[in-house]
Amino acid sequence: MNRYNHSVNLNHNIFRAYDIRGIALEDLTEEVVIKLGKALGSESMERGIKEFIIGRDGRNSSPQIFEWLSSGLLSTGCNVIDIGLVTSPMFYHATHYLNASSGTIITGSHNPKEYNGFKIIFNKVPTTSQEISNLKKRIEAENFLFGEGKIEKKDVKDSYIKKIKENINIKNKLNISIDCGNGAAGIVAKEVYESLGCKVTELYGEIDGSFPNHHPDPSKIENLSDLIDSVMKENSCIGLAFDGDADRVGVISPSGNLVDPDMQMILFSRKVINENPGCKIVYDVKCSQLLSNEINNLNGEAIISRTGHTFIKQKIRETGAKLGGEMSGHIFFNDRWAGFDDGIYAGARLLEIIDESKDEDIFENIPNIFSTPEINIAVSDSEKFQIVENFKRKADFINASIIDIDGIRVEFENGWGLLRASNTTPALVLRFEAQTEKVLKQIKEIFKQNLKKIKHDIPDF
Repeated sequence: MNRYNHSVNLNHNIFRAYDIRGIALEDLTEEVVIKLGKALGSESMERGIKEFIIGRDGRNSSPQIFEWLSSGLLSTGCNVIDIGLVTSPMFYHATHYLNASSGTIITGSHNPKEYNGFKIIFNKVPTTSQEISNLKKRIEAENFLFGEGKIEKKDVKDSYIKKIKENINIKNKLNISIDCGNGAAGIVAKEVYESLGCKVTELYGEIDGSFPNHHPDPSKIENLSDLIDSVMKENSCIGLAFDGDADRVGVISPSGNLVDPDMQMILFSRKVINENPGCKIVYDVKCSQLLSNEINNLNGEAIISRTGHTFIKQKIRETGAKLGGEMSGHIFFNDRWAGFDDGIYAGARLLEIIDESKDEDIFENIPNIFSTPEINIAVSDSEKFQIVENFKRKADFINASIIDIDGIRVEFENGWGLLRASNTTPALVLRFEAQTEKVLKQIKEIFKQNLKKIKHDIPDF
């Protein structure tokens, strides 16, 4: 095999902590994507991986990006398995159940419609930050192999539905509402839940990469108004909303309220610990203190992690945890599932809990606390990490404990505050929680005053 070297122009900001993401056709140009394909193919072949799976979401740019990426891969001698339009969890499923354990899904996830990107797996394990950096270096050096690969198409939809149906046990016919947000969930979600015996009212199941009805981010309440209306109108026992690639789920209670992912995790933890006494459960730095308290009270072991699906999965592998979850809506079951994040499967696990419960609303017995949603402050990618580092160094917190595995989480006696840099968007991320509304405001004010010392034009939050 031969190698060749030429130069290439790259926007370095597309290489994120655990994936590659940028504006389609602007950052992700034909040249860049083809050379990414060459880098992935070369890396795969050097690892002895000769089959590489490619899936894609429903974004308008995804078919073109697939053509460029696959041509780059094939030019290295690596074979391509094209699984077509899929959700990210269907892609993860493919890496476990096809005769290939490596690949990428082309997806912009919950980012705006002009974005796209790549979530990459080698041997069933998501790429680390170092591996992403190594791919960038390989592209810059144009350290590629030459060969001639072959492409074949495979369908994974039926085996994915079958796997969930075999895994989930629901005895009653549940009435549910789902919102696919015109994303990839539309190809499979309704079929999954109907296979489980549910009566399904579906919103926006048509694939449309322009996302004409609302932005595909179920963590934002403004994107869930139609689902809330459906839950109330149809008297549904739950509403489930999915992001663009369906690896995250948003949940609406029968009373029409948004159930935050850390509160969902309390319900999941109760069941998983009951079935696996003393087990470990991973949660990210944005999650409520109520969750770790619940896990510990149930004699489980609560383990805090950096935010990001790669970091949660890595921590699950390191610790053997049976469950993981993060505030953005990624839920990872590692008890009788394969440990990857799947919004549709997480929804099915909630349906199991509803089916077993005698309560009309299973969410009513979740503890209450005063908290903010995730607060995002737009700053450039080039300055966000420096702001956080300066904040860590200069901020003054009295009688508080510090967790600095991902930004800085400051825990006071009656609450906590968090500042971190987003891994996926040009933004600072903040969240606050306290036992009273008064303390919540006090903690926010402490963060605000310290942050303004570092960046004077930070807007109020």
